[in-house]
Amino acid sequence: MTQEDDNVAMLRAGYAAWNETRGDAGVWLDILAEHVTWGSLGDGQPGMEFSKSRVSKQEVVDYFKELTNDWSMEFYHVSEYVAQGDRVVALGECSWTNKRTKKTVTIPKVDVWKFENGKVVEFMEHFDTHTAIMASQD
Repeated sequence: MTQEDDNVAMLRAGYAAWNETRGDAGVWLDILAEHVTWGSLGDGQPGMEFSKSRVSKQEVVDYFKELTNDWSMEFYHVSEYVAQGDRVVALGECSWTNKRTKKTVTIPKVDVWKFENGKVVEFMEHFDTHTAIMASQD
């Protein structure tokens, strides 16, 4: 197996557990480096405050706590992985319900991961921020 194969296998297992547990962040913690850059197109906008940039494993833990305080996962499915060198792109669809508004959003999702020495050192999520923000508003 190549390093690319190993990285994809780690993510495949992580996403399967993430979907099965419907949002237990613990499934991701073992693959994160202590110093990880974590970003989102949401970029901390109103209604998506959890999505502000993070720069450490502990801050990523906070990201997940804030996410699951405000939203509950309905599903998270990855349909394709594209790996080249130290990067893996995960393409899929997810569905979340805002706990306050009770609105559910189902959107395409693209996650870009970068690995070093078998650990995630960068992550960036791409999704329809407008639809997600609208679901967070009354």
